[in-house]
Amino acid sequence: MVHPPRPPPPPKDKKHPNRRMNSKKAVERSAYFARREAARVLRQVLQGDARRRATASIKSLIYGPSVRNKKATFALVCQTLKYLPLVKDVLARTKLLTCKWQKQEELIFVTAYDVLFGQDIAMTGDVEKFLMLHKDALQTALAQLCLTQKVKYVEDLLLKNQNPVISKPRYVRVNTLKMDVESAIQEIGKTNKVTKDDMVPDMLVLPSGVDLHDHPLVKNGSMFLQGKASSMVAVALSPKPGWKVLDGCAAPGNKTIHLAALMKGKGNIIACELHKERVKVLEDTIRRSGATNVDIVHGDFLDIDPKDPLFAKVRAILLDPSCSGSGISAKRLDHLLPSYSKGHDVDTATSQRVKKLAAFQRKALAHALSFPDVERLVYSTCSIYQTENEDVIKSVLPLARSLNFELATPFPQWPRRGLPVFEGSELVLRTDPTEDMEGFFIALFVRKKSTNSSGKMMKKKIRESSSCSTMKNHRKRKRLMTYPFCRMSRMWSYRALARQIPTER
Repeated sequence: MVHPPRPPPPPKDKKHPNRRMNSKKAVERSAYFARREAARVLRQVLQGDARRRATASIKSLIYGPSVRNKKATFALVCQTLKYLPLVKDVLARTKLLTCKWQKQEELIFVTAYDVLFGQDIAMTGDVEKFLMLHKDALQTALAQLCLTQKVKYVEDLLLKNQNPVISKPRYVRVNTLKMDVESAIQEIGKTNKVTKDDMVPDMLVLPSGVDLHDHPLVKNGSMFLQGKASSMVAVALSPKPGWKVLDGCAAPGNKTIHLAALMKGKGNIIACELHKERVKVLEDTIRRSGATNVDIVHGDFLDIDPKDPLFAKVRAILLDPSCSGSGISAKRLDHLLPSYSKGHDVDTATSQRVKKLAAFQRKALAHALSFPDVERLVYSTCSIYQTENEDVIKSVLPLARSLNFELATPFPQWPRRGLPVFEGSELVLRTDPTEDMEGFFIALFVRKKSTNSSGKMMKKKIRESSSCSTMKNHRKRKRLMTYPFCRMSRMWSYRALARQIPTER
């Protein structure tokens, strides 16, 4: 049986044996911690996948601030997931995953991958010592598995568990708050072929496979790794410099800071996020971008009173609510997850979850339409499901029209439009996960300019709509308090959030 090729050993340093020994210890120590970081990420990913509940993507979990050795951790997580069916089968054959080790199941998976297919393992931890003592049994079980499946090579076993993934170009958005596009092209062009995107003005296109995670311009916030479809959302809203803008479900913050760049750092953006951990990610994104016109609200978008003086003058809203993420499964590396190999059909659990998400999305969109001074509103998802897209728009159209909103066409030159399930569906935009590499949905509402008499009637309807949506929670909102956060941004923390929040959001 032929195993995957191992990397060549480092050259021996005969003159400096101590240096060579110290270097080996440093590598072993780094691998020890990388396995544990990978196991923590793997636990989150597998638990979310088992519940059919989207956690953050694999990349988001790894490239967040909590993981130190990002490159090694990313490689370990991806390779462990790739080989996971084989690792589980081998462990089952050897009966090594006993009750004693089940609490460290993910670390067992990661370390077993390293023992069977990865690098040499040093006896530096209890799990490593345990699996190295049974290395012969693991390798024997793998050989038996190949015989049972009538294959000669491990790679042939992998082919039975893998799904084809389409390669795609690498998109990167220039943060014009820190750097102009031409300077970015010159700098990136020193090592890579780079072109401007033909639709998003601050977006660059690089060849597939280019890794920019460790590039200095990415680390210092001069550029952000963001897909083209995702970047089209803020451009569709196109807020003017000096406006007050509300980002209803802001984390991780890429669209928030894109808005800040489009507004040239002028005006004010209020970024609302419910979950504490995602607020930290949002805060980090804003800090790296250098945006000084963003305030963070830690609370539920649905609990914001449109008549509150802090929000009454909002002129544009970007609403990108929690969704199934079905349009970015390739970007999220979902093809590596155990559930992916079971098929792409929407199962009962997924269908129920999508319905719950759509119920929240309808509430959020209706709430966004009730802000009295809003002129432009973008609703977007990274979902391919009609339930979360056209059906949500269709359900709020009567309310939108009563408040003098109409659907407008973002990116008129874009060829792919909404499913024909309501009149005007050709005005909304879809991107295709196969052809465009991401499956996004974008709908733009624009408020029509009205005469004085119709304007008074419209404001009356807005007040009535706002009153209906806020009456039940009026007493709760009286207890909401604001707190200063930092010089760069303020974060308002909402106390007494009595509403039960769906766990999917």
